[in-house]
Order: sequence, then C-alpha cells, then structure tokens
Amino acid sequence: MPKFDVLTIGNAIVDILARCEDTFLEENAIIKGAMNLIDAERAELLYSKMGPAVEASGGSAGNTAAGIAGFGGKAAYFGKVAEDQLGQIFQHDIRAQGVHYQTTPEGLHPPTARSMIFVTPDGERSMNTYLGACVELGPEHVEEEVVAEARVTYFEGYLWDPPRAKDAIRAAARIAHANGREVSMTLSDPFCVGRYRAEFLDLMRSGTVDIVFANKHELLSLYETEDFELALGKIAVDCKLAAVTLSGEGAVIVRGKERMKIDAYAIDELVDTTGAGDLFASGFLYGYTQDRSLEDCGKLGCLAAAVVIQQLGPRPLVSLKDAAVEAGLI
Repeated sequence: MPKFDVLTIGNAIVDILARCEDTFLEENAIIKGAMNLIDAERAELLYSKMGPAVEASGGSAGNTAAGIAGFGGKAAYFGKVAEDQLGQIFQHDIRAQGVHYQTTPEGLHPPTARSMIFVTPDGERSMNTYLGACVELGPEHVEEEVVAEARVTYFEGYLWDPPRAKDAIRAAARIAHANGREVSMTLSDPFCVGRYRAEFLDLMRSGTVDIVFANKHELLSLYETEDFELALGKIAVDCKLAAVTLSGEGAVIVRGKERMKIDAYAIDELVDTTGAGDLFASGFLYGYTQDRSLEDCGKLGCLAAAVVIQQLGPRPLVSLKDAAVEAGLI
C-alpha cells in the first residue's frame, strides 16, 4: 500500500484576508475574482490599505492537502517558505493539520509568500499575491521517496509562474509514473490558463497529467470557446479524467464518454469563496484514493466546498470527516 494517498505541490502562501467593498477594488485597480501577481512594493502598499485582517496559511495545493488530511486521508506537501515569521506560521499550520511536510526553509530573502485577499459582500475573493520564497522551489526539493509512495501527485497551475517549479513538476511526474502512480493538476485561474494555455494542453495530451481539475471559466479559457459542451468534449479527449466545478450548480465529472453531473450541497450562508476549488479537489481525491465511485468522489468534493465557503478562510474550521459521516458519505 502507498504510504501517502496524495502528495500536493504548490506555492506555500500565508493568506491575509480582509473584507472590502467593490469600490475598493476599482480604486486600487484590483481585478475582481482573479489571482493578481504583485511585487514586494505593491504588497506593502495594499497591506497598508487593508482593514482588519485575518492571517491563515493558504496556497491552493496546501489547502487541498489540509482538506485531504481533514477527511482522514494521508497527505504530503512540497512548498518553499523562508526562515521568517510567516514561514513559521505556514510550517506549523500545515503540520498541525496532519500533513507530512519537510521542505527545508532557507534564509530570509526572498521572504515567505503572502496573498492579500479582499473579500467583497458577494463572497467573491480577489487575490493579490507576492510569491517571495515560492520562486525558489526547484527539482532539488522533490523528495523522490515521497513521490514514489504517493498514489496521486497533485500540483497547482499557479506553479507555472515561478520558472524553476516547472522543472520540479516534470521531475515529480516522471518519478510518479515510473512507480505506477498518477499525476493531477488544477488549472487554478482563467488568467493563469491564458498565460500557459499551450503548455497546459501539452501536459494533458502528452500524458504527463492524468487528472485535471477546473472550474467552468478555466475550462472555457483553456479551449478559447464560450461553448461549454464543446469544451467538455475536448477535455474528455485530452485527459483521462476531469472534474469541472460549476459554483452553485455543483460539478461535472468526465471520463472518456462517461459524464456525470453532481449537485451542489445546500448552504446556510455564502461567506467567502476562498478555497472552494481547492477543497473540492481534496474531497474528490480523498474519495478517488479510497477507490470510491466517481459519483461519491464528486459528492465528497462538493461537500468539502460547501463547508469551506460558509466560513472566512481557505481551510475548514470543522471536521470534514464528521461532515462526510453526517452526509452518509463515509
């Protein structure tokens, strides 16, 4: 049996969340609902303008690892932080979630990555991310024995922004496939897809990636179309398995000619959409690595997403395992 269910690889980021009005986004030239890459100067400026804020360890793949552990799965994580206060926060938080994390922090510069996340009244989040130490992640940080012992290795599309991370991902994929494992990715963001469309398609069509996660907007951007059915047909050809989230409408799972619609779970209140896609992936991959049906995988994903959007922050404050038991999924 593999030592780990899922290894996730991503940008190790501490999220700094604050509420704001839509006018704040307009006044500060922030693209709503997107992940905006910023430099250190811009990070300081936006931080100075934030209202009362909450700090929480985040990063897309880190959130997914924490979610898998929250279901009771065995998760591992690769991601780079610095030897600073935010780096200590990140290391503590992800290990406290029960995730295996041993990437060594090195020095104070560049500092640990941080993302200023502005949450508008509709629950939408607009991320402004300074990558900092994340750009240092490279092939030397790929722990071969961990990749070999993980049933699925999962990485975030955002990793295509720091150049050396691409080499790390390709190295991990080679190790995973050499050991009979699978590789998965999330497209992360429509703007990220726009930057790396050709490379993402090559990862899928070459077989480097087996399982793809996307939301509807990312999928349409990938195939440069407004025809959702056409895009679903294309991704069914380009990868072995795809899960496409549809916000309040649930998700669609696609495998070859097989297509399955999964309904969203009802919620009491939409608080913050930060981490919704990350937690969907955690539920789906937890189910997948427990050999559950695709329908159950989709339901676990939708359940995890429903839990996290009813709170502020990207990591569930309640037990996902208990929520799954209550929903009759475990």
